[in-house]
Amino acid sequence: MSFSRCALLWARLPAGRQAGHRAAICSALRPHFGPFPGLLGQVSVLATASSSASGGSKIPNTSLFVPLTVKPQGPSADGDVGAELTRPLDKSEWRQGVVCIFSFCVSTARLFHQAFISFRNYIMQSHSLDVDIHIVLNDICFGAAHVDDLFPFFLRHAKQIFPVLDCKDDLRKISDLRIPPNWYPDARAVQRKIIFHSGPTNSGKTYHAIQKYFSAKSGVYCGPLKLLAHEIFEKSNAAGVPCDLVTGEERVTVQPDGKQASHVSCTVEMCSVTTPYEVAVIDEIQMIRDPARGWAWTRALLGLCAEEVHLCGEPAAIDLVTELMYTTGEEVEVRDYKRLTPISVLDHALESLDNLRPGDCIVCFSKNDIYSVSRQIEIRGLESAVIYGSLPPGTKLAQAKKFNDPNDPCKILVATDAIGMGLNLSIRRIIFYSLIKPSINEKGEKELEPITTSQALQIAGRAGRFSSQFKEGEVTTMNQEDLSLLKEILKRPVDPITAAGLHPTAEQIEMFAYHLPDTTLSNLIDIFVDFSQVDGQYFVCNMDDFKFSAELIQHIPLSLRVRYIFCTAPINKKQPFVCSSLLQFARQYSRNEPLTFAWLRRYIKWPLLPPKNIKDLMDLEAVHDVLDLYLWLSYRFMDMFPDASLIRDLQKELDGIIQDGVHNITKLIKVSETHKLLNLEGFPSVSQSRLSGTLKSQARRTRSTKALGSKATEPPSPDAGELSLASRLVQQGLLTPDMLKQLEKEWMTQQTERSKERTESGTHPKGTRRKKKEPNSD
Repeated sequence: MSFSRCALLWARLPAGRQAGHRAAICSALRPHFGPFPGLLGQVSVLATASSSASGGSKIPNTSLFVPLTVKPQGPSADGDVGAELTRPLDKSEWRQGVVCIFSFCVSTARLFHQAFISFRNYIMQSHSLDVDIHIVLNDICFGAAHVDDLFPFFLRHAKQIFPVLDCKDDLRKISDLRIPPNWYPDARAVQRKIIFHSGPTNSGKTYHAIQKYFSAKSGVYCGPLKLLAHEIFEKSNAAGVPCDLVTGEERVTVQPDGKQASHVSCTVEMCSVTTPYEVAVIDEIQMIRDPARGWAWTRALLGLCAEEVHLCGEPAAIDLVTELMYTTGEEVEVRDYKRLTPISVLDHALESLDNLRPGDCIVCFSKNDIYSVSRQIEIRGLESAVIYGSLPPGTKLAQAKKFNDPNDPCKILVATDAIGMGLNLSIRRIIFYSLIKPSINEKGEKELEPITTSQALQIAGRAGRFSSQFKEGEVTTMNQEDLSLLKEILKRPVDPITAAGLHPTAEQIEMFAYHLPDTTLSNLIDIFVDFSQVDGQYFVCNMDDFKFSAELIQHIPLSLRVRYIFCTAPINKKQPFVCSSLLQFARQYSRNEPLTFAWLRRYIKWPLLPPKNIKDLMDLEAVHDVLDLYLWLSYRFMDMFPDASLIRDLQKELDGIIQDGVHNITKLIKVSETHKLLNLEGFPSVSQSRLSGTLKSQARRTRSTKALGSKATEPPSPDAGELSLASRLVQQGLLTPDMLKQLEKEWMTQQTERSKERTESGTHPKGTRRKKKEPNSD
């Protein structure tokens, strides 16, 4: 009986007998593929019987498994042994049989479908088959074997193209993240005392923890930012307590002989979980919920070897910390603190920048708003300091010092939520320019959402700090319509923190790679996260940035451990120059070519010129980030990045250039507005876009007036058409009377400045043809 005839008869079996055959086949394959959906109860693929024994696990996403290529066999040097033992096979005779036998696989599982297609192509395209499968196919064609006898060969082929089928139990064990306290045996060997200092901003909670740190024989401070680590480092040494500094980009030892001091101040990612301390301080413990960095706080909380661990943070983290410490057998002592100075929400908004007072801080959530507000403040004859996240730490401190100095004419601060932690600022009143903060959701899409209660409290709490000259703080908004929303946000209870972040280690990824050697690092991460099992108190942190770097350097030949380290380097993937620098550094490393000081100078095209506009300033900030990246890598690969000290000196020089640029930022903004270089962000400011459109129409009217020969220092007289345009803009909500007055003032100031520039440069009166192109003619 032919093979196809046998398959056709099998397909026509009564439902009961056919189901019996299928059940037998599936029971044989279940340990490898898992229960089958569709025909056998709609149970998902790869949900193995072992998973139920281990407490139940989520169903893996089979779309993550990329099939490997198994090439068909070509002519064998020994000839077709199977054909010599039996007879040559007529592939057309059993092509349809293979389709019938595996037809039910097509509709049941993605992996099964892919494996079947590959197996069929392998048989059809091979010039000569293995002896065993050749003989079985021949026996089936003569009725001496059953079609079910093909399944062992199908299973063997499936394991070749999907290695995960053969080692998924091992992968589940490797990615089991359900008992994180067991990862830190040194900490478990110490009966630690956990003290939670709970309270709002400016309540003295960190101060009391630090005092305990200073009085201890040895201690470690773990902060969320380099600025905070630097601050404790300086305070400790000033208090006579020798303290080292450890950040991702910097190592500073204070002992003359180079030995480590008994105290160390570090960023939380850099803390040691094997060094014993008397006291450990973990600041901003509520960041344990952070979707990207929360794993660092979890690691510090569970792994620090200290007799006393002092936690500082929001009350929302108390319950979670208590539950986590219950699993380690440690009790938590909670010490509550109240705010040291009063703070009040005003009943009126600022409404106009004319109402600014010394000590005011305007908080914006986009750079475009920063630039717009700074320019408008300068038009009013006031001076402002500027702080935002991408500025180098030295520039932030310089701007903060300028604002805090009572003898400096700068009395206004324009900042993003970067002031929420890490800077001591003398602020009287916090003014929210907007309550909408741009963000990126899990799908990578841009979203505009109101700030959370936690964010609002953190920012508002910067007003009226205990150590500043203002003993009372005030909070309000720029627009009256936002004030009621701000009050509502501040009154809401802060949602309790319910889970702590976790992160796969390099060792775990290496073990995954051992079982899946031909899988890319990005795909390994996806499979690890998909296989991982966590308790309800934990979650796996978002690894999109890691995967971005992994895909960026995937084509460069590097060992897995080196590739993993490069991918953990902190970079801003929104900065193209920084991303290309990571790629270039990895390429140089793979060639075994050290990245020297001379090479890096050529790469960044040093010396760099002072910025002439905002775009130049952002380019300098990107170069500063590249130097940070070099320093970060220099502590991981000292032989390949040998000139860290020279690069640090270069970075300090660049920091000075950036500080000068930020000091003159209003001039840079003015030039950028003239050359249309301001809209540099993906989240343009609504008010800025409206304002720029109005300025353009104003500029058009100015040019037309000049063409008519009017005086340069006089504003154009409004005709009926212009009045109607202004009325329409006001009616549409695009302009307010205050904005019209502000535009008039700005226009008058610009005309006066241009007139002075022409007078000083000896420009001929109107009507004379210009021989030299003016800078603003573009």
